[in-house]
Amino acid sequence: MKVQYRQIKNGIEIVRCYGTDSCVVLPREVEGQPVTRVAAYAFSARKWEEDTDVQEYQCEDTFLFSGEEHLLAGEDVSEIVFPDSVEAIGNYIFYGCKELKRLEFSDSLKDIGSGAFTGCGKIEKLDVHMNSGDKSCVKEILGDLWQRIDVTFYYGEEIVKLVFPEHYEEAVENTPARILFTQHHGIGNNYRQCFQAREIDYRKYDELFPLALAQDKIEVLIDLVFSRLIYPRGLAEKNRLLYEGYINENLQEIIQNVISGVNKEIDKFTIMQEISRKEMWNRENLDIAVKTAVERKERELASWLMNERYRLFGRAEEKRQPKRKKFVL
Repeated sequence: MKVQYRQIKNGIEIVRCYGTDSCVVLPREVEGQPVTRVAAYAFSARKWEEDTDVQEYQCEDTFLFSGEEHLLAGEDVSEIVFPDSVEAIGNYIFYGCKELKRLEFSDSLKDIGSGAFTGCGKIEKLDVHMNSGDKSCVKEILGDLWQRIDVTFYYGEEIVKLVFPEHYEEAVENTPARILFTQHHGIGNNYRQCFQAREIDYRKYDELFPLALAQDKIEVLIDLVFSRLIYPRGLAEKNRLLYEGYINENLQEIIQNVISGVNKEIDKFTIMQEISRKEMWNRENLDIAVKTAVERKERELASWLMNERYRLFGRAEEKRQPKRKKFVL
């Protein structure tokens, strides 16, 4: 990959990127200096004119991909990884990036330019490396996006996964009064308010679950619940019981949705293993899980579930079986 850059007071500012892969991984250093900023419109195809006061730098991964290098902007970008040296990104940096789905950055990123996410309706995942504490710019990013966003925080070896459901606004006209007012739909706006000074408030996040239960789809609820139980940073005991109660009350529907592949954030095996770890199976639901996995041709999962069924219930049933009488002639 090739980058255009300029030197600024505290390091390097990336202006444009050229390459062959839609997943863009920015270098941490250029000519021995840290990359601390990415310029306005850097990944937008709607920039009025290209900068002339720039230099070019060829990254070391140039020969990893075949094909002719082209401008990585607009619909040619699907993922962008910022090094932990980046502290700021410019105005309208992703303007019109309709195929952009994932961003990776660190808590060093503190300054986000206005209009950065204009036209970015497909972003679905943020990966955030928390190197210096609990504060990040995630709140600002979520505030600009209406769709469901799955956020993964990395605290060294510890992982936290949070689901932020979608929401949208609708302008409704009160004809007799000749006024317009805005109606909010979806629980996502409430979840986006679970921050205090750029730090996630886990208690506030978890206590929104009854509202999500009343308003959101089961595939969202499944990912939200299992994300919190499997990665329980900041999870209070009463909220853990709340999530577990939802699973117990809806286990059959959860099983069928998970094995059918409706949810997307937590993989099937991990969810099934968590159900086993929590000792939530009964014989009926485990039979349904096996049957569903077989019907969906999930052979590996079906085999694991059959082993679980035997481990949990097979031996007990063998003991309950009456012994056959032997007749000796």
